[in-house]
Amino acid sequence: MSRDAVTSSSAPKTKYLVLGALCTAHLFNDTFQSLIPASFPLLKDELLLSFTQIGLIATVFQLTSSICQPIIGWYTDKHPLPYSLPLGMTSTLLGILFLSCAWSFPIVLLSVAMIGFGSAVFHPEAARLTYMAAGNRRGFAQSLFQTGGNAGSSIGPLLAAVIITPYGRSNIVWFAVLVFCAILWMIPLSRWYGRRLKERPTSSNTAKQKTVAATSSGTLPRRPVFTAIAVLLVLLFSKNFYTVSFGNYFHFYLIERYEVSVKHSQLFLFAFLFATAAGTMIGGVVGDKIGRKRVIWFSILGAAPFALLLPYVNSLWGTCVLSMLIGAIMASSFPAIVIFAQELLPGKIGTVGGLFFGFSFGSAAIASVLLGMLGDYRDITFVYHLCAYMPLIGLITWFLPKGAFAI
Repeated sequence: MSRDAVTSSSAPKTKYLVLGALCTAHLFNDTFQSLIPASFPLLKDELLLSFTQIGLIATVFQLTSSICQPIIGWYTDKHPLPYSLPLGMTSTLLGILFLSCAWSFPIVLLSVAMIGFGSAVFHPEAARLTYMAAGNRRGFAQSLFQTGGNAGSSIGPLLAAVIITPYGRSNIVWFAVLVFCAILWMIPLSRWYGRRLKERPTSSNTAKQKTVAATSSGTLPRRPVFTAIAVLLVLLFSKNFYTVSFGNYFHFYLIERYEVSVKHSQLFLFAFLFATAAGTMIGGVVGDKIGRKRVIWFSILGAAPFALLLPYVNSLWGTCVLSMLIGAIMASSFPAIVIFAQELLPGKIGTVGGLFFGFSFGSAAIASVLLGMLGDYRDITFVYHLCAYMPLIGLITWFLPKGAFAI
């Protein structure tokens, strides 16, 4: 039986309304997360922080999320928690309130840790719901879900430029209203999730579905599967190490090199993150048609020339255009990487979601503190000279398995 025949006969219908609601929920979640790096210039000035301390703030946030996500994903694979999404967002609400009035460096760390924990609860369960609602359009579903997150990440700096920067950090408190709206938005999703859990198939049907999943994604011995997962994680690390230099330090690069204002630097960061969101959406849809592995190759070979050129461009608008091209091309691979891993490990959707989203945050955390220390030791411009070579690590895509998994 062909793969297309198996997929079309066995996969449930795509739940577009649920996917749209998950996309919006991800937009909410990542908008609140993006307030953290968008607030870095204000925190640095108000609390007299060094670049190393800025890196530590990002590290605490990302490590809190990355360490908790795989654990939560593994636990919810065995014990699903339908109402975990609004409960996780409640932690984010408390973190936003603390961040708006933090008067010291330790309080800032506490607030971002609470936001990070909320994100850790959200991503594995939301990834599971996305998989459940995807039907036979997994690439599209994952890209739509991730596009919501990237759109939220891009909106954060824009809102910061309009609401926070002109009037002060205390205005972050107004975002608590949006967080409360997000909690209300997630309750119907939790109810849908609960209904689906009650409709779970019997053990015989479950065995049949696992057989179909193995047939549709191919079969590999355990060792090649773990090798492929390791390659995918290294690809994710190289991608995140470079893109975190934009998310956390692009403000400072533009301010130092082109003497732009904080508000204008946030607008340029919005442009980069908006391009990232567009690239994620395109990558998932294209991956359904031409194959995951081809999309991963394109994200490496397409982004590397622009990354190597960026530090030598002396034009503000040229830098902006290159950053948008880099963001769009590199982001196109994330849905392909996640779906590739899910097809390697069918039946462990929460674990895969927690591992890859968690590793994404964890690698970004390591990169944040290292790049912050490097910025203090040399300067921010040198950071971008060094990071330009990170996309080349992606050449290890060659070691991913061929055959059905490349589709």
